[in-house]
Amino acid sequence: MASTEHGTPDGEPPLPRNPHLAPGAGSPDGEPPLPRNPHLAPFAGSPADPKSHLHPSSARRAGRAHRVVRRVFVEEARPTPETSPAALRRRRVVVAATLLIGALLLGLSFAVEQGEALFYPLTIGLAATWVVGAFASGPLHLGHIVFRDTLRRPVLTPIAVGLGLAAVFIVGGLAIRSVPALATLTQDVLGYASDGVLAVVIAITLLNGVAEELFFRGALYAALPARRAVALSTVAYVLATLPSGNLVLVFAAAVLGVVVGFERRASGGILGPALTHVTWSLAMLLVLPAVFGA
Repeated sequence: MASTEHGTPDGEPPLPRNPHLAPGAGSPDGEPPLPRNPHLAPFAGSPADPKSHLHPSSARRAGRAHRVVRRVFVEEARPTPETSPAALRRRRVVVAATLLIGALLLGLSFAVEQGEALFYPLTIGLAATWVVGAFASGPLHLGHIVFRDTLRRPVLTPIAVGLGLAAVFIVGGLAIRSVPALATLTQDVLGYASDGVLAVVIAITLLNGVAEELFFRGALYAALPARRAVALSTVAYVLATLPSGNLVLVFAAAVLGVVVGFERRASGGILGPALTHVTWSLAMLLVLPAVFGA
């Protein structure tokens, strides 16, 4: 029933006005509006919108970080060059043969006892296999990302990604070193590095990181259907690591493969994945032995 200034027609006193409502707010008869359903999403910029609580400088930093992540992992900076059917078939044949040889050499290298001189020739031979197979399969590209509205070679961001990924693995190492089975598997991998000359081990680590990216995110990735290239190249990378018989190494290959696979998709080339890979590998080589006391 509509209220008046002096009361309702039947003599009842008028309803008190809600002091929190602005003049004229509410329904036409002066009743307060219905409360908002708390399960409905708030309008952008309203007090309930989480973004409205960010300080402007924090919002700008969050926006910049979001744009960087999209440019490094999501947005494709340049369309992938088309390949003729004959060149694609040739690439796939070369890639398949290289995968078989590389998986065999990797298994042999981990079958060698730690400290044996044969380990280094096998490791170098494995890297050479990836490099030769990559360049024999067809043309490779370094790639670009968009930075300040211009195409740039990806350098600093892939290095930062490699350091961030290494930090995650180091924290994981601190967690699993108290699990005997996982700690033993990790120390088995680290043992091959700790038993050699550090300068030689670093050189081989760099060589293998670049060689693997030339092949897996270069030749192999280009031989796969574009929509499934990240997933399939990661699966192939994991399968190639299985002959090592080390589940920790296989898990690391899966995580690394996904990260550099998305970098490859966004940049269209192997420079970003290679820089992330070698940065991560060097950090693992230099830090993890201290974590595990190797």
